[in-house]
Amino acid sequence: MQITTKQLFDDARTHNAWQDKAVADETLHRLYDLMKWGPTSANCGPARILFVKSPQAKARLLPCLSEGNRAKTAAAPVTAIIGMDLAFYEKLPQLFPHNPDARSWFEGQPEAIQATAFRNSSLQGGYFILAARALGLDCGPMSGFDAAAVDAAFWADTSVRTNFLCNLGYGDPAGLHPRGPRLAFDEACRIV
Repeated sequence: MQITTKQLFDDARTHNAWQDKAVADETLHRLYDLMKWGPTSANCGPARILFVKSPQAKARLLPCLSEGNRAKTAAAPVTAIIGMDLAFYEKLPQLFPHNPDARSWFEGQPEAIQATAFRNSSLQGGYFILAARALGLDCGPMSGFDAAAVDAAFWADTSVRTNFLCNLGYGDPAGLHPRGPRLAFDEACRIV
């Protein structure tokens, strides 16, 4: 499979409307198998993903969303809840074995835990979107939800908290808005 920058960036769009076409579980497995190779600090990999597909799970999710996100999420074949495991450091002996003290960098350090989990799960969320696009899926990442309600509905009694949501499927181009502008290099970057 030849993947191009057009597929990942130039022609890729944020979708709000979806074709009535299912996403196979095997595709979701492959998506994770691709995204997991993206780098994170100390290979900590704090992202945890719930793929919301069933009508029952969607019914639990929709009340947690802002009104403007409900219809498009109801229509999306899959909604991924990208979470961050605040106990990610417990996996460091497995994920970062060449430094046996890595777990101690975080244990009892709530600010370091929160910052590292949020930063790295956000990175992994970016890899998730690129992996989905590489597999021919369209994405609709979003905020606009009650994180505490999503946590209560899906992550209760766990150390995982919600970072963001991403609708997945095969987008309907008829639902696209005109492409929004982006900042020019000189507006966003400096070389020093």
